Order: sequence, then C-alpha cells, then structure tokens
Amino acid sequence: MCGLVGFWQPADAPADQLEGTVCAMARTLAHRGPDDDGVWVDETRGVALGFRRLAILDLTPTGHQPMVSSDGRYVIVFNGEIYNFRDLRAELEAEGVQFRGTSDTEVMLEGARVWGVDSLWGRLWGMFAAALWDRRERSLYLVRDRLGKKPLYYGHAGGVLLFASELKALRAHRAFDARVDRAALAAYLRFAYVPTPRSIYQGISKVPPGASLRFDAPRAEAHVERYWDARQVVVAGRDARRQLADSDAVGELDALLRDAVRRRMIADVPLGAFLSGGLDSTTVVAAMQAESSRPVKTFTVGFAVEGYNEAEHAKAVANHLGTDHTELYVSPREVREVIPRLPHIYDEPFADPSQMPTCLIAALARQHVTVALSGDGGDELFGGYTRYQWAQRVWRAVGWAPRWSRRAAADLVTRASPRQWDVWYGAIEPWLPTHLRQSHASEKMYKLASVADCASPDQIYLRLVSQWEHPDAVVLGAPQDDGLLASAEAVQLVPNFIERMMWLDLVTYLPDDILVKVDRASMGTSLEARAPLLDHRVVEWVWRLPLGFKIRSGQSKWLLRQVLQRYVQPDLIDRPKMGFGVPVGAWLRQELREWAEALLDERRLGREGYFDPTGVRRVWQMHLSGQRNEERRLWVILMFQAWLDAGATPP
Repeated sequence: MCGLVGFWQPADAPADQLEGTVCAMARTLAHRGPDDDGVWVDETRGVALGFRRLAILDLTPTGHQPMVSSDGRYVIVFNGEIYNFRDLRAELEAEGVQFRGTSDTEVMLEGARVWGVDSLWGRLWGMFAAALWDRRERSLYLVRDRLGKKPLYYGHAGGVLLFASELKALRAHRAFDARVDRAALAAYLRFAYVPTPRSIYQGISKVPPGASLRFDAPRAEAHVERYWDARQVVVAGRDARRQLADSDAVGELDALLRDAVRRRMIADVPLGAFLSGGLDSTTVVAAMQAESSRPVKTFTVGFAVEGYNEAEHAKAVANHLGTDHTELYVSPREVREVIPRLPHIYDEPFADPSQMPTCLIAALARQHVTVALSGDGGDELFGGYTRYQWAQRVWRAVGWAPRWSRRAAADLVTRASPRQWDVWYGAIEPWLPTHLRQSHASEKMYKLASVADCASPDQIYLRLVSQWEHPDAVVLGAPQDDGLLASAEAVQLVPNFIERMMWLDLVTYLPDDILVKVDRASMGTSLEARAPLLDHRVVEWVWRLPLGFKIRSGQSKWLLRQVLQRYVQPDLIDRPKMGFGVPVGAWLRQELREWAEALLDERRLGREGYFDPTGVRRVWQMHLSGQRNEERRLWVILMFQAWLDAGATPP
C-alpha cells in the first residue's frame, strides 16, 4: 500500500529538474508510504515516476519502486496488493521467468513482459492503482482495480500529463491550475462526494474502476479499455441466475469468503481487523479466526453517546470468537478534534460524517498492526441498507395516489417543526398499540414527506442519496447533472428496483464514498485496509443469485447471516443496523456553532462566489432554530469551506 506520482511532459528536460519536481510531488504522499521512496526519470522523453512505499510484502531492497522489468522495457509504480500473485508467479516460473525478489510488483512487471500489458490486468486479483511506462512503445498506462479500492487521478495541465494517488501531489507540480469545477461542486453537494470520473478540479479526472488508460503522447487523449465492467457482471447475473439449494449456497459462499480472507492475510507485517460487531465485520473476523492458529487482533472505537456506540456488541463478538481485542472509548470532544485534519486527510471535498470515527479506528489499529481487514461491501452486495426495502415499501404505499395529493400531504407534515411533532407524538404514544409505536417518529415522518411526491421509485432513491435536491440552485454557475443515477440505462439494465439500487450503490456510493473514506483514513495513518467481501469473485458470484438469497421475508443479508451462523450464535448478530455515525446536528447547534458560523459567514460566501449566500444562510438558520435538522446539507457546505481554508485553491 503506497502512493504513486508522475508526469509526462512534451519536451525533454535535465534529469535533475525532472527528479526535483517528481520528488516534491512524492513528498506530499509520505503518509501513504513512510518506509521507502524512489524516483525514475527518462530525460529524453520527459517522463518521471515517483513513489512512496509502505512495505507489506518483500521488505528487502528487491521490493523497491519504481521497478524495471528484467528486459528493461517496462517501468512501474504500483499502489496496492495482488492477492493471487503467488499463483501468477508459479505460471511465469513455468515459462522460464527467474525472479530477483518475492514482491507482487515484480510479478506484475514480468507478467506484462510475458503476457502483454493488455492481457495482464484481467489476470490480477486485488486492489491496485498503477502507472506503467512502456519504453519501447513510448506509451503510458494508468490502471485501477475492478471495484475502485485504490485511487488514481490524472489530467492535463499546461501541456503536461499529470497523475497521482491523491490530488495534493498534483498541486505540487508547477503546471497545475487549481480551478474548481462547478459541475463537480454541484455533484458534490448532491452526494457528499465528487463522483467518478470527475474531480473537484477542472481538467482532472479519476481513472474509472476496472479501466486501463493508455496515453501515446503527453498531450494525447486516453485510449480507454475496460478489462472488467460492473455492467457486464450485472447482465451476466441477470441472464444466468443460479438455482441453488439454500445449503449449497451457504456452503459455496462460506468457501469463497474463506479463500478471499485467506489471501488477504498474506503479509510480512502485523495484521488485524476492524470489528464493529455488525454482520459484515463479524463475518470477516470469524473467517480470519478460522484461518488463524492464534488470536486475531481486532479493533473497535466506542463512543460515550447514546445511539452511536457499537463497542459493546463488538466486545461480545470478540469474546465469542476469542480474538485479541482492543477497544478505545473516545469522547465527543476527541471525535470533534479530528475535524481540522479532515481537509488534508481527504484532500478533496468529502462529507460523510462517519469519516471522523473511521479516522479514529484507523489510528487505533495502526498502533498495533500495519494491515487491517474490513467488512466493506456487505451492504451493497447483500441488500443491507435500510433504504432498499424502505424505498420499495413507500412506493408501493403511495405511488398509486395522484402526485398533487401526495405533495399536499407532505406540505402538511412539514408545516410543523420536528419538536412539535415530537410533542404531539409523545402525547398519543401511550394510547397506541405496541406494534405502531416508533422511535424517532418525527424524523421518520419528515423522511417520508421528503419523498412523498416523487414521480417514480428511482426518484425516491435519488432523493434518499441526495443531500441537496437541487444543488444547481445553490452552486453559482453550475449545471444540473445527475449522471448515472438519472439514466434510463439503469432501469433497462436492472429491472428489479431493489437490485437496481444495490447496483447503483455498487458503482457510485461504494467506490466514491465508502472506499474513499476508508482509503484516506487508513493511509492517513500509514495503515493498509483490505476488504475481502469485495473480492471480485465474490461480487460476480453474488450477482448470479436471485434476490431472495439476499433479502428474504423482510430480512436483509439473509445468506450472509446463514454463513455467519456457522461461527457465531444468532443472538450476537440479530439486532437493528446501527451505522458508523456521529451526532453532527446537535454539535452544530452547540460545540461547533462558532466554527460553522465563521465558515458560513454571509460576506465570506459572497466574496468567494461559489454558493448563493442567501440560500445557505436560510438553511443554517432553520437548523439553529430547531425547525429542521439540516445536518446533511450543512455538512457538505462546511467540508467544502474547510477544504478551501486548507489552501486547496489559490487566494
């Protein structure tokens, strides 16, 4: 797990000039690779590659990067892990290849030499981003893993092709022009992240997951090849559903997950796992412990805030499985102290509030291990998010009624404040039957009202994943573009509404929110995070199953639960989904109010010219008054403002 940087400029330049620039870029990524660094330049071609290494495999000098193939043709910088590298190495040795060291990087290079670059990427199982320079063909390849676990940005600036693991490295190049892309900013306000292929900067993009980009000249556009495409996975699964007995499905998934976990336990450094006590992380830890001859190291962060603490559940699971468990309880003050570091850690505006506890658990784990496995991907694959079933129920319940009547009913609900609804509900709750009583009743009523007038089930989904429903009305000079989520292609590709939501999350929310959150938080502390549930073989296998294996009789993650029951008693996992959140709304009214007020100052907003000050201030005042809980809309604005304060753009 490392950081890579590089550039290709049109004219040749002295080697020391190229080295100086690429070293400056690489220094910005020292957190991603504290163990080693290196550069490689070709002054006659204007190519420079830089690297920062977090040593996981082959800790000797033979694992040093940039690395050159044995025939001298290929040079690579590579961030990630290849989990089937031993299998590939055996294939190459059978063809006569002799290796200098034991790293997966060398296997990639020799694979490119023997099999060809275009045939290489589809053979790799793992998480990776790489830049490969072909000295003979004078071509540069930028490639990213299938699910988008590892980041890679690229773009042209002043005639120079730039690329790096994080945007801060691009800013270190003198040609870089840090202008905010207003369309990307509007998309960020909607989703709380900047969706692929955009970045927050004009002219800079993200390499799409499962893609290989080839550049034949520094000013040239990319030739894009998809060696893996989630669309094809969905189509293959849709057209060739497997009809399995329940017991067979449980056995196959168990074996597949055990293999995925086993491969991710290969490391020459200490290894552990994040454990929240939820289904996904518990499944991963259970498989790890089954594969290990000694107690697995597990880590949990607990919060002294009611409704936000999973530490007790994690402790019970750890005791049952016999892991070497470490937990750290933190106060709200300690969580809030992470906030000033977020713009530097995430480097691009990012506003998922669970980024704070994620940073804390990564820091805790790094005190003990260098690699940690996580349960990321379980919700998207096995139907775990509550919005999947909720959105379908809502559409079935209200979709038949005329939109004008639904809109009128929603207006009625929102005329009263949450406080008023809580008072009224509190008065009638004692008279309600037990099955009709609801926790957080006002919050659920407002959520229902927010989607009541939607014209289609897909519009309900879009509303649920949107922070600002109309970001183009807030971002000055921005077009409205919902992208993939608004396309008719999604409906045709995945006719079933719940499966469609799951697929959209798999190709948008997962790579651009969940995996970004974990990558930046873990690498910010020089920790490698691995996600066995996102082994591409697991993804492909799960998508061939009927939906009933994922959601059955209203229970989400049905099949995953059956697998887990082989290791853990049901009472340890049968509980409501909790999520990894923090009480941002309350903090903004209290401890964070002064900080937020400074960032949302009307004169400042007007001077910067990104947002409509009147609209932003209206939402801020509604939140402060308690009339609405606007934490989601405010947090995306605040994280962008904090990002500006961190020097992400010129004054």
